[in-house]
Amino acid sequence: MSADVAVSLSVLAAIVALSDATRRLLGRALADTGLSVYAVELVSTFQLCCCTHELKLLSEVGGIEPRLALTLTYLASVVHGLTFSGAIGNPSGALEHAYHARLSRGGALRRIACQFTAAAAARAAVPLIWGIGLSGLHVRHKLFGYRCITPIHAPLAKAAVVELACAFAVQTAITHTRAVEEKYRVHAVAAVITTVVYAGGSVTGAVFNPALAFSTQFACSGNSFLEYCLVYWLGPLLGMMTSVLLFDKLVPLLSRTSPSHHPSLDTRKTK
Repeated sequence: MSADVAVSLSVLAAIVALSDATRRLLGRALADTGLSVYAVELVSTFQLCCCTHELKLLSEVGGIEPRLALTLTYLASVVHGLTFSGAIGNPSGALEHAYHARLSRGGALRRIACQFTAAAAARAAVPLIWGIGLSGLHVRHKLFGYRCITPIHAPLAKAAVVELACAFAVQTAITHTRAVEEKYRVHAVAAVITTVVYAGGSVTGAVFNPALAFSTQFACSGNSFLEYCLVYWLGPLLGMMTSVLLFDKLVPLLSRTSPSHHPSLDTRKTK
């Protein structure tokens, strides 16, 4: 088991290193074309999906201890946050950026296209890595035909609500840490991600990212494409929207109408 973990950690490190080198190379090569942001989005989402495939294999097939799985989830989240170079890696996040006019609608759609392209590429690439047989875990997974079983262990409505809640928590953390220095912010967001994975992982896998789910979950047997769409696409989208509308619209509205902020009451107190 320790040998399998060591090999998987080496694979993760290699994926991050190669992705980072590719990001830098494409960033310089495409600097004057306006396409560098999409190249970075493509490479970063590919990195996210490949690493998640490997962590998922360790957890579900390798049977590593939950504490170790959560520790690796936290560390991977920190590494992604520090290396993404401005990439979003999540279609819901791209839509949130478009809603707040940080991206144009066309820019958001192009980023989403890059994210799903990278997700599909990662789903095709990871079996090639496993097929090399770097570890006993990889060999066993190959012998079983890279079989994957649905991680949904609840009625679809409940599963969709779990994904909604996970996306709500992560989006809220991202929103409320935007002003925090990046080297501290990534740890705060990673801690929230690890918490929601602990809370919802046994129900849906706690993916809360439509592109990542397309790469890691949609090929699994046990549910239909539409059922996966309901849980892993609609759930996170509604979770993101709920967070945005709550803190952009409802909370400011309640603050303005709160008795402690009501002008007439303040006037009465001074009389």
